[in-house]
Amino acid sequence: MANANSPEQSTRKCLGADCENEAGDLQCPTCVKAGMQDSYFCSQDCFKRNWHKTLHRKAQAQSKIIGKFPTPNIASQPDPNTGTYNPFPTFSFTGSVRPVYPLSPRRAVPKSIRHPDWAKTGIPKGEQRLNPSKIEILDARSQEAMRKVCKLAREVLDMTATALKPGVTTDFLDEICHRACVEREAYPSPLNYSRFPKSLCTSPNEVVCHGIPDQRALADGDIVNLDISLYHGGFHADVNETYYVGDKAKCNADAVRLVETARECLDMAIAMVKPGTPIRDFGRVIEKHAKSRGLSVMATWGGHGIGTEFHPPPWIPHYSKNKAVGVCKPGMAFTIEPILTLGKPREVYWPDGWTNETVDGRWTAQFEQTLLVTETGVEVLTAGNDNSPGGSIPIPMPTQIPIPIPTE
Repeated sequence: MANANSPEQSTRKCLGADCENEAGDLQCPTCVKAGMQDSYFCSQDCFKRNWHKTLHRKAQAQSKIIGKFPTPNIASQPDPNTGTYNPFPTFSFTGSVRPVYPLSPRRAVPKSIRHPDWAKTGIPKGEQRLNPSKIEILDARSQEAMRKVCKLAREVLDMTATALKPGVTTDFLDEICHRACVEREAYPSPLNYSRFPKSLCTSPNEVVCHGIPDQRALADGDIVNLDISLYHGGFHADVNETYYVGDKAKCNADAVRLVETARECLDMAIAMVKPGTPIRDFGRVIEKHAKSRGLSVMATWGGHGIGTEFHPPPWIPHYSKNKAVGVCKPGMAFTIEPILTLGKPREVYWPDGWTNETVDGRWTAQFEQTLLVTETGVEVLTAGNDNSPGGSIPIPMPTQIPIPIPTE
């Protein structure tokens, strides 16, 4: 955030949708109260036309969640042998996963690589100016650019996943991901996005999503989601998969049921994508299949549009009876990325403001692909190939005892 006398002030853009004017000193008062300091407009008329209620709600909701879990003033003492420590010793974790600090320094991206607008400030200004009802339709040239960046994202995910084994730290995986992005002249989209500190999201076991890579070593029997996003040629790609860590995880019947059902839910939703399919229908199919296996859908998180911005419209709910509007149209690009859990579909935040875990400590699994709607169906832009690590394994035969469906 530039101060009042900064030369950057004179070049900031108006937050109004489709407004190319430079912003003046007029700032949204509600945004200021919510801590969103970069909300300037060129005029009173532009502000009124673009009143952004959804941003206010999002900021207020995040503030309430994080406010319940203030960061402790005192961190635990570093281990004398390793120097690592738990930065939140008084926080009531719901499962066995703990943060292991210190975090490694922020990894650099060469200036020669094109950066998104949040790379320096941490503020996704372009996304804040988006009209939530306006969905981008990609022309032929943009579609080719999306194919390229999505191909790179798949390569980076596969390279990172290949390094998975017991004893490897999630920070080491972040280093591999970051290096692979830079080698492909791509910026890792999560890096400094709303001040996220790493290039990769790593979410083991009960961590729902947005786990921050740290010094925790993965154990034989863990499952872990790797969420990769790239920015290249002015376009973003987004893909994630959940992997078994070691052979022990593949012998855990609940873990296998969870991971493979999440994989199937994504595949079933993708099979529905074609021109004319209502966006609200994906959630119905996903939740029905999840419940058939005694699993719940984490409704907080959903898919999203993707292209020149990281998270543009539309929002893609993964639960039934949602009120999403719109239908699939040729040229639309978006993600579907359901998260399933063995327990209750609610989460709590760690004091880092990013990592969220299930309220009951039960495990979760997620899969994501970036999709392009074609004239006849769908193109899975981030699809794996025969050499991609991971892959499905058989689900153990169910017992004669019915699997209870978790309730709130």
